[in-house]
Amino acid sequence: MFFILNGNRQANGDYEVHNKSQGCHYMPLATNQILLGEFPSCREAVAYAKLKYNNARINGCAYCCAPCHTS
Repeated sequence: MFFILNGNRQANGDYEVHNKSQGCHYMPLATNQILLGEFPSCREAVAYAKLKYNNARINGCAYCCAPCHTS
């Protein structure tokens, strides 16, 4: 599965990971997508994004990455 990070911060301060392979009604515009790459699940994608952007609050999208959505 291929994942992206929304470059726009959500109202609560989180940056959301989206599953681009699955698609999502809340997928950000292409200009706001930061490519994360291929991962077996959203857990690995979120963990990678947290390592790469360690000062950012990273969360999974409630719709396309529900198992990784925490806030």
